[in-house]
Amino acid sequence: MDLKGQVEKYKERYGYYPESVHADKIYRNRENRKFCEKLGIRLSGPPLGRPKKYGDKEKEKLIRQDEKDRIAVEGKFGNGKRKYGLGRIMSKRADTSESSIGMIILVMNMEKILKDFLFAIFIYVYFQLIWKAKQRISAYNILKSVIFIR
Repeated sequence: MDLKGQVEKYKERYGYYPESVHADKIYRNRENRKFCEKLGIRLSGPPLGRPKKYGDKEKEKLIRQDEKDRIAVEGKFGNGKRKYGLGRIMSKRADTSESSIGMIILVMNMEKILKDFLFAIFIYVYFQLIWKAKQRISAYNILKSVIFIR
């Protein structure tokens, strides 16, 4: 699906157009830029043509922020290709390929949820142990003060 189709699908799903679209260079062509400009959508990335000597600092800052936002997404794609075989799907039919991609993304999401859940359990157990250790120390100090243990 092309950029226009994805933007329309976004509108259909959420009821409004996105504020910005963070796309690869291949999608930053004149036709897509006009389409996004007409709808009031900011297409991320540097403008077409020769770079200006003295650019607008706010626009440059916005472009850098857009690129930073894309880093996490591109990193996940790289992780999926490297660790989960997302780049080695050999299905012949489109629906089978979509199913394979969907299953890989599901596994990636489940792994993240599991990591977060196990981390939360670890933190809970850790603080429970610290709290119990403090309770033992304070009980020992109370006994020590009552019985005058030195």
